[in-house]
Amino acid sequence: MTNKVILLVDDDIDDQELFGEAMSIVDSAAVCHFASDGEEGLELLKDNSIDVQLIFLDLNMPKMNGKQFLEIIKQNEQLEKIPVVIFTTSLREKDGLETAALGAAHFMTKPSSFGELVKQLEGVLEKALG
Repeated sequence: MTNKVILLVDDDIDDQELFGEAMSIVDSAAVCHFASDGEEGLELLKDNSIDVQLIFLDLNMPKMNGKQFLEIIKQNEQLEKIPVVIFTTSLREKDGLETAALGAAHFMTKPSSFGELVKQLEGVLEKALG
C-alpha cells in the first residue's frame, strides 16, 4: 500500500507543526505537505507534483479563505474527489453547514490539547481513507 499523502492548508505555522507531529504519531508513513493559504494550496494541487489523498483546511486565512478554496476545488474535475476536512477554530454551526454544502467531508474543530488532536486525527483518517 502506498503512503498517505495529506495536505494541510493553514496560515498558522504553530498549527502546521503540531499537525505534522500528531500525524507522525497517527501514521508514521503519511507524508504531509503544507500551504499557508488557499492560493498556495491550489498551486500545489494544480502543479500535479504531489498526489494528495486528503486535505485538511483552515477557514480563516489571508488571500483566499477556506470556503473560497473549497468552492474552487469542488468545481475542478481533477480535484473534486479529494476529501476535504475542515480544520478550524470555529465553533459556529453555520460554518459546518456551509462547508458541508460546499462539499466538505468532515468538520473538525481544532482541539486544545495535543493528545486530543492525535485522537481526532485517528478517527478522521479512518473515516476518510479507511
